[in-house]
Amino acid sequence: MEQLIAFASNNGMLSAVWVALVVMIIVTTIKMKMSPIKQISTQDLTFLVNREEGVTLDIRKDKEFKAGHILDAINFTGEKITKKDFSSLEKYKDKPIIVVCVSGLSAGQTANDLHKAGYTRVSVLKGGMNSWTSAGLPVAK
Repeated sequence: MEQLIAFASNNGMLSAVWVALVVMIIVTTIKMKMSPIKQISTQDLTFLVNREEGVTLDIRKDKEFKAGHILDAINFTGEKITKKDFSSLEKYKDKPIIVVCVSGLSAGQTANDLHKAGYTRVSVLKGGMNSWTSAGLPVAK
């Protein structure tokens, strides 16, 4: 313990950066747990689609979508996302909507926008399309 205190006092900047990183990780974890938008696994996505008529919303670029996407996924273009034009999804308002991007990072903002627009059952596929293909699950072209 004495060595840790000596290290921290001798390396103030490094210690401050370490503390800041730990605080950011804790805050991010708490925000994820408290968020109405949940990250779900590929198995959960399959259950939602098969058992609750969930809708997969693929927000990748058109070229990526055509190269391979989850069966029955809806391609939702960047233009509609930017304009927050969710009128084409109105019929799915009461169904689970799972937002899918390439790696699961950019889908969060779209999911938040959908939630703010009144879509209450919105989730994000953890790991995005990369996790889907890594799991060896089928894709449609």
